[in-house]
Amino acid sequence: MKIALYSGTFDPITKGHQEIIKRASKMCEKLVVAVLVNKNKKTWFSQAERKEMVQSVLQDIPNIEIIEYDGLLVDYMAKIDCKYIIRGLRAVADYEYELTLAYGNFEISSGEVETVFIPSSKKYLYISSSLVREVASYDGKLDNYLDDRIVEKIRVRSKEQK
Repeated sequence: MKIALYSGTFDPITKGHQEIIKRASKMCEKLVVAVLVNKNKKTWFSQAERKEMVQSVLQDIPNIEIIEYDGLLVDYMAKIDCKYIIRGLRAVADYEYELTLAYGNFEISSGEVETVFIPSSKKYLYISSSLVREVASYDGKLDNYLDDRIVEKIRVRSKEQK
């Protein structure tokens, strides 16, 4: 793969996201990480803040580009001649949701975009951004879920949410 894309809301980016991104970056010449707006989610952080956190924790991966995007991913992918979306899978529930997205993206792109699934490592199977926000809201331990470079940002925002 020459160019691939990995997208997410990343509110916040977790160690699970990081692991999939690191593995995916080895499969292509360039990996575009798209920080998305999801109108169905109430996020703790703005899109710009989420992008900043993603940049912070991924700064050691040389072949990635981090962008902000709001729209159909396949439209952006056509602009950059990207044919592959990378998606991480944690559990069966993820598979059902991701399969729906994969078929949708394939159809919308007239068969131009394929989805590549990467299963999460066992140690990250249970981690989600929602879980991290929940643990943070109770002042719980976050180092198992988040890169040290963003833990304090999550703690500060958690206090602001109360």
